[in-house]
Amino acid sequence: QVQLVESGGGSVQAGDSLRLSCVASGLLFDINAFAWYRQVPGKKREFVASIRVNRDTDYANSVKGRFTISRDNDEKSVYLQMNRLKPEDTGVYYCNVYWHNYWGTGTQVTVFS
Repeated sequence: QVQLVESGGGSVQAGDSLRLSCVASGLLFDINAFAWYRQVPGKKREFVASIRVNRDTDYANSVKGRFTISRDNDEKSVYLQMNRLKPEDTGVYYCNVYWHNYWGTGTQVTVFS
């Protein structure tokens, strides 16, 4: 059974950095693409970033230049380095097996102004 476990969230000040991690199990990690999404109460879950098998990446316009997604196939992990955080980055961040309905339980990120 596929499991995705996120960690690394927290409460920080605007301008600070956080690094989120997602450890995957129960699937062939190397042949899957992964993504990060985020959600705030009352709003739809939104795409943040994705990384493909060949390590091509894609980002939401709102995070381009500030966030970096990466993967470590040996560790079966996906990371999201978030720099210059803004209050509007606040939300629960979810790891996703891209194009599949597999999700972690999320990690809360709160950015104070």
